[in-house]
Amino acid sequence: MLDISNNQSELNIDLSKYESGKAVLFRRHFKYFNRFLAGFAALLLVFMFLPWTQNITGNGNVTTLTPDQRPQTLQSPIPGKLEEWFVREGDFVKKGDTILRISEVKNEYFDPNLIERTTKQIDAKASAVNSYSFKIGALDSQIAALDAERAVKYRQAQNKLLQSKQKVVSDSMDLKAAMTNLNIAQIKNDRSITLFQAGIDSEAKVEDTRLKLQETEAKAVSHEQKLLQSRNDVLNSQLELGRIVQEFAEKVAKAQSEQFSAQSSQFDTEAQVSKLLTDRTNYEIRTGLYFITAPQDGYINKAIIGGIGETFKEGQPLVNIMPSNYDLAVETFVEPIDLPLMHLGEKVRVQFDGWPAIVFSGWPNVSYGTYGAKVVAVETFISPNGKYRILLAPDESDHEWPVDLRAGSGTYTIALLEDVPIWYELWRRSNGFPPNYYQPETKDNASKK
Repeated sequence: MLDISNNQSELNIDLSKYESGKAVLFRRHFKYFNRFLAGFAALLLVFMFLPWTQNITGNGNVTTLTPDQRPQTLQSPIPGKLEEWFVREGDFVKKGDTILRISEVKNEYFDPNLIERTTKQIDAKASAVNSYSFKIGALDSQIAALDAERAVKYRQAQNKLLQSKQKVVSDSMDLKAAMTNLNIAQIKNDRSITLFQAGIDSEAKVEDTRLKLQETEAKAVSHEQKLLQSRNDVLNSQLELGRIVQEFAEKVAKAQSEQFSAQSSQFDTEAQVSKLLTDRTNYEIRTGLYFITAPQDGYINKAIIGGIGETFKEGQPLVNIMPSNYDLAVETFVEPIDLPLMHLGEKVRVQFDGWPAIVFSGWPNVSYGTYGAKVVAVETFISPNGKYRILLAPDESDHEWPVDLRAGSGTYTIALLEDVPIWYELWRRSNGFPPNYYQPETKDNASKK
């Protein structure tokens, strides 16, 4: 029958006489299959023209809307040693509640009376500042007294100089009178000698006129000596004025030098007082840092350093706290090629890990178990994973997110774009093209306005 043997069959069997042969060889079952293929092709053709919502998918996690609502670790700004815990993991704390107490590990802060002793040092230095202030005031008074004394003595010297000048004038006039008398006496003496030689006057009269001439010469010499002495007194008075100025300038300069030294010491002491005040303030603030308090209402998640007596450095995490009041959000990441398609206010569907969902990415309206969100922030700098970070907030127009949702849960996001036919979407994906670029309606309306 199959012609695979050299033996020829002489029998010609008619299988149509048998029921099994009729059922196998003469049944037209392929007619239904062809109808099925034709119907499937028509259905597929119709299906290719159905609308498909282009989308951008991404993976992310649940976070909070603002940075101050996210889980945070509390650190100590100073190194120390753990002394006492006041809470347990899972406890609720209010803002300002004490979480733990630490102690010092640096020997310069071991003194329990450090603040009191620093206060005493400040008081002592402040008294020294007051003493320098009194000394500066006394030196000011001394300088004022020296100025007054200098003015008095300078005025006295000026008066003496004026008197000397007046005496020079008086002696000059006396000298002129004496010279005039001398000339008269000389004339009389010459006349007496002439008359004596003529025999008119006696010798006794000649002697008298010679004696008067000698007396007049002596008076003239005396007046000349007085004039020279008066002029010398004028020079001495002028020198006295210069000496007074120089003497009191030296005294005032010495007093001012002492005053400047006192001011320098005062400024140095004031700087020391200011430094001690800063140190005391730092000590007081450091004392307040021995107690780690809650920055806001929240729950104690984890004690990172738990053993009593453990030491730590400044800035080292001590405990983790989760704020009790927070607004949930989702951070997801998109490829750089899809970033121009993301706009503020864009609608996004979110699937949370742990919540069952049936997702049809092309038909978000028929998906089940997804929640609505909208874009509230688009990061402008690429993340370490090579993608851009997008922050999503709950969509008020959609149903609320699950109450038991916690920060850190994984998410799968679908950003909704334009509606296109399925055949176009298949053609786009097969060619590796990005979704259609478009602008949201709000931006279009704003540009039209």
